Order: sequence, then C-alpha cells, then structure tokens
Amino acid sequence: MKNLKFIVITGLSGSGKSSAVAAFEDAGFYCVDNMPVALLPKFLELPIENPSEIAGLAFVMDLREKNFPITYPEIFRALKKKGYNFEILYLEADEKVLLQRYSQTRRHHPVSKGKNLLDGIRSEKKMLKDLKKKADNVIDTSHYNVHQLKSIILEIAERIIEPAPMRISILSFGFKYGLPHGADLVIDVRFLENPYFVPELKAFDGETPEIQKFVLKNKESQRFLKKYRDLLDYLIPLYEKEGKAYLTLAIGCTGGRHRSVVIARNIFNHLYKPGMPLEIIHRDIDK
Repeated sequence: MKNLKFIVITGLSGSGKSSAVAAFEDAGFYCVDNMPVALLPKFLELPIENPSEIAGLAFVMDLREKNFPITYPEIFRALKKKGYNFEILYLEADEKVLLQRYSQTRRHHPVSKGKNLLDGIRSEKKMLKDLKKKADNVIDTSHYNVHQLKSIILEIAERIIEPAPMRISILSFGFKYGLPHGADLVIDVRFLENPYFVPELKAFDGETPEIQKFVLKNKESQRFLKKYRDLLDYLIPLYEKEGKAYLTLAIGCTGGRHRSVVIARNIFNHLYKPGMPLEIIHRDIDK
C-alpha cells in the first residue's frame, strides 16, 4: 500500500470529521472510521483487491480511542521512516459552536465522563494540541455548513487524485406508476403530442425510430429540448462544484413508454462523453 497516499482525519469531537470522511469516500478513497492507531501498520500491510480503483486511504483517529495521544507519535514516526506517504488533517471549531452542535445531536462527548461538556471540550483540545502542531492541514469548521466543508475536503483530495466525476442517471418513467424515489430533477413531458393515440404507433416504444421521429418532429419538442439541454448544461457544473456525487434526472410521461423514453434518450446522447459515468434507465418501458 506504499503507493497509496493516506489521510489521517483527526481533531475535536463535533468539528465535522464525519462530513470529512464522507467527502473522501465520494472522492474515491477507502475510508475507515475510528481506526485504532496501533492497528494502522498492520492494516497497511494487507493486500488490496483492485488497488487501481482506489484513489487513496482515509482513517479517522481521535480520542474515542483513549490511548491515541500516547500511541500515535511513535507509530507515525515509524510509518514515515518506512516510506509511507500520508498527511494529517485536523478539524476544530469554536467552543460555542461545539456546545451548540452537541446540544443539537445530544451525543456524548468522548472525554466528558465525570465532567461537564465544556470541560470535556477543553480537555480534548489540550490532549490534542501537539497533534494539531504536526497537522498538514488545520480547518476551523465553525462557520462552514456541511456543503462548504465538503467542498474544502474535495479540494484537498484533488491534490492527490482527480476527483471521481459525478455519476448521472437519466430515468424515464410513467406518472401512472408513481414518482421515482431519489430523483433530483423531475421534468413532466406530458405536454408533448402522445403517439399512444396513433393506432399504428401504439405498440412501439420510445427506443424505436418510429416513435422518436413522431415525438421529435414538431417545433414544440425541439424548443423544449433546446431549453432543457441549456438548463442542464448550466446546472450540472454547479452540482459538480458543490461536490455532489450522484445526480438523477427523471423524465416522465403518462405511461413511461413513449415520450419520456424519447426525451431521456435525447438527453443521454447530449450529455454523453467517452468515459463519463452516465447511465439511462427506462423504468416503465415494458409495462
């Protein structure tokens, strides 16, 4: 695993380490939360199946492991001596912010046993002060929301690898069978002329040339597609900038066999680039 760079995510409890590790996962890292530091050297010796598919490794280590401040210095020194390439990412936040976050989540602070919460936060800060000095990156998350923090973490990941591109799913469906779960953008194309009511076309589906020609022949379809493609060309880079890992575009007509299928295929062809993680699903085409 020496060829894989790894990140140690650490810092104060409540400072956003869970959000950070989620961002690294979205960037293609193999992540382990609450990793015992004593096990780290043994873990790094394990063979990884398909290492080319992993951008890097990220381990969350903190005071949930009581001996962490005592154990980590020697282990980190030994790993660097062996040639392992890793960085330490330290997250922190203001005391008032941490108190507020804990009041919202009602979780127990790992070092507040027998103390009040504020004393626990201050004790943790004191116990980790030497590790903070060794950190390659220190991020104060006091004024960041989840999306802003994720964007910062992805910038760190970009220095190691090219970030995993956003996966886009284009889904055609029929409203009569219900809205699809998890769709990010839903468009209704029932305003387009319906080939279902043309007897010689009714039996075909939207992947056939006959239906595609029928749906796309009129000016209303062409005007709509131009505006919809322009909208997607504007929105998709913004979603990527925000750090979104998956985007589902749902396109619906009445039964999900004709109009929505044609439009979904047209959008797929518009967005497609070699190597792009793009898929098309016709949920109701056979119903």
